[in-house]
Amino acid sequence: MFICVCLFVFSFSSHMSSTGPFNCTSKRKLNRDGMHKFGDVILGGIFPINYYTASSEQYFTTEPKDPICYGFDIQGFRQAQTMAFAVDEINRNSKLLPNISLGYSLYDSCVNLGISFHAALSMTSGRGEPFQLNERCYGYPPLLGIVAGSTSTYTIAISSILSLYSLPMVSYFATCSCLSDRRQFPSFFRTIPSDAFQVRGILQILRRFGWTWVGLVISDDDYGRHTAQSFQSDLAKSGGGCLAYLEVLPWGHNVAEIKEIVGRIKKSTSRVVIVFAHPSNMLDLMEEVVKQNVTGLQWIASEAWSTAKVLHTPSYMPFLAGTLGIAIRRGEIPGLRDFLLTIRPDNDTLSTQENTLMEGQTQERLCTGNELLRNEDTEFLDLSNLRPEYNAYKAVYALAHALHEHLQCVPGSGPFKGQSCARLQGLEPWQLVYYLQRVNFTTDFGDQVSFDANGDVLPIYDVMNWRWISDGSTEVTNVGDVKQMAAKVIDLNLDEDKIFWNFESKKPPRSVCSESCPPGTRMAIKKGEPVCCFDCIPCSDGKISNVTDSTECTSCPEDFWSNIQRDQCVPKSKEFLSYVEPLGISFTTASLFGALLCTIVLGIFTNHRTTPVVRANNSELSFLILLSLKLCFLCSLFFIGKPRLWTCQLRHAAFGISFVLCVSCILVKTMVVLAVFKASKPGGDRGLKWFGVMQQRGTVVFLTLIQAAVCITWLVSSSPAPNENTEYYSDRIVVECLVGSTVGFGVLLGYIGLLAILSFLLAFLARNLPDNFNEAKFITFSTLVFCAVWIAFIPAYINSPGKYADAVEVFAILASSFVLLLALFGPKCYIILLKPEKNTKKALMGRGSPRS
Repeated sequence: MFICVCLFVFSFSSHMSSTGPFNCTSKRKLNRDGMHKFGDVILGGIFPINYYTASSEQYFTTEPKDPICYGFDIQGFRQAQTMAFAVDEINRNSKLLPNISLGYSLYDSCVNLGISFHAALSMTSGRGEPFQLNERCYGYPPLLGIVAGSTSTYTIAISSILSLYSLPMVSYFATCSCLSDRRQFPSFFRTIPSDAFQVRGILQILRRFGWTWVGLVISDDDYGRHTAQSFQSDLAKSGGGCLAYLEVLPWGHNVAEIKEIVGRIKKSTSRVVIVFAHPSNMLDLMEEVVKQNVTGLQWIASEAWSTAKVLHTPSYMPFLAGTLGIAIRRGEIPGLRDFLLTIRPDNDTLSTQENTLMEGQTQERLCTGNELLRNEDTEFLDLSNLRPEYNAYKAVYALAHALHEHLQCVPGSGPFKGQSCARLQGLEPWQLVYYLQRVNFTTDFGDQVSFDANGDVLPIYDVMNWRWISDGSTEVTNVGDVKQMAAKVIDLNLDEDKIFWNFESKKPPRSVCSESCPPGTRMAIKKGEPVCCFDCIPCSDGKISNVTDSTECTSCPEDFWSNIQRDQCVPKSKEFLSYVEPLGISFTTASLFGALLCTIVLGIFTNHRTTPVVRANNSELSFLILLSLKLCFLCSLFFIGKPRLWTCQLRHAAFGISFVLCVSCILVKTMVVLAVFKASKPGGDRGLKWFGVMQQRGTVVFLTLIQAAVCITWLVSSSPAPNENTEYYSDRIVVECLVGSTVGFGVLLGYIGLLAILSFLLAFLARNLPDNFNEAKFITFSTLVFCAVWIAFIPAYINSPGKYADAVEVFAILASSFVLLLALFGPKCYIILLKPEKNTKKALMGRGSPRS
């Protein structure tokens, strides 16, 4: 592309040879007068002073015509005058560039790429004067730097050509992040932050107000496309939100396409719209926004239109009021107003058509050049909002400081080959680039100016807010700034109390695709939608999330469990058969009632111990049975309450020994009944000597000692112990007593069962004995129920986890104890208390009855 440009602009006066060099002359001189000031060093400038109307194709024809520019741009003209003022101010500064005068050549770009391109080439080629080029078309232009770049697209083209000469170009308004590429633009610098920083600054604003669901609208040019690419990339990296849509504004008045774009914006659920576009694009967009009455949106403006007064119209304000925007840093330039007041119209232009107003057949001159503007309120003299002008001012000073640093070079310690210094007369542009890269100064306004490795200035932006005043006017106020601190940390300072919100609530709007997931839930992204659109799924049992918008739930440690809200892990509750729960209270009450009942019966039997009912069939065994049943009732209390080592060891031992004592007494009683029955027969009294009182006592003690030996062996070999079991339930810990030895526990129960079965069999055999020996019937019934209870206990115990296993065992103990107590002693108490006439020896022996 660059070779083609060289061929378009230059024609060679002699044929090319291998020797060179060649004399090149400009094929056509730029026919634009511009503004010029002579000096020892010339700085170039290109500014948009007018608007260009002819097409670029016409401009590059074989016989080109002079371009026609019209539509005077006050701001562009003021920017050019600001550069002229900066040069004059530097020339008056005795400390900066002493004994060196700066000059300038300023041209009008007419907001046209062709004219801007031609102006840059004309300046680099000496505006038509002959100069020498080598055979590769590389030469040394007669000026040392250019201040230009009102748009990114024009700047990309111009800087591409200037890079061929290594001529430094300092832009005051081109923000495309692509210009930071040092391989393509090695001599490009700028005093305005790149769009990459502008994007990061806007992301900070979005993060501040929690806007994660936003729309993006861009212009269809380098500025818009590169900004959109940077925005999408940084948004994805930050994870701070998603794009609801991306719309590209067309050039020209494409009403149909803009209507579709506004329709999609209106339908979107996003309440925040970010626009990287030019004021001309915004005018077309806002016309359609007004037509469709798209209200309730929070607009975010890029620096390109955040301070554009052309948008401050009453018809737009119901929609654009409250806009937040990133704006170029505002500055103050002392003395600029006085300099602008010295400007007078050129005498050559006083008689031009543009300086007259046609009124019928007469012409009225618009200005004479003698007007006094000092007291006039004009846009040209309104210096309260100097932004591009301030950047142009800093650009001139950056070039001046670079040149000043060059003049401070001491031969022998210079930065170039052989530690040499460059002479002013032979200063090459790339040498000035070296010093420009190292510029570091502070303006009178207090802003530091220096460039990083990519030629970007230290970034800082003002944050602006559009306020709709009651009189219908619009006020754009500064509500903060965003700047880059050390280690590329973005610092956003906002005075939120000063921000005007164009909503009924007078508060920032909510703009999210899905509301934040509270602690205790996790985000589940909806299929086929951006990551900002999700459902909130409650954490499952045993998992928590203690932060907002958690992507996953965390499992609790083994001994902890999630609370009801699923937002923190709490220690697992420990489950055991407690005294305070209904089941524990019921068992405790039943146990104490059974023990009390045994005590009452024991009292009754003690009080009536001489009566026949109590004395029949060895009253001593009856007292032992009552005592053992009381122990059986009380031993059930060891199964209630938090298991401890001593309760685990005692519960089964006490239970086993108590029941063996009870059942062995019943067994001996049954054996005595049979022995007495046999002794009543002729010749049967010989076996009765084996069932005397001592033998009965000895049998009971012997049978009980066997169980005691089993218990001792069990406790010594493999003692029961408390255990916290986490396998039964995931949400709680079951505190239980491990039996230690299953064999020991089985022997204990088996031994009790064996004695009970023997008692049942013997009692069953004696059930039909005469009435005077009929206690066997009650023994048969009680042992039958006893056996049934403990047979049912085994499967129920095995299949009951945790405290319910203890509950089953307690129930079996209490049920069998009550059965034995009521079956064995209920009839006797009935006779003693309610039928005392039957509590006689005669009645007990059943004399006179048919069966006797």
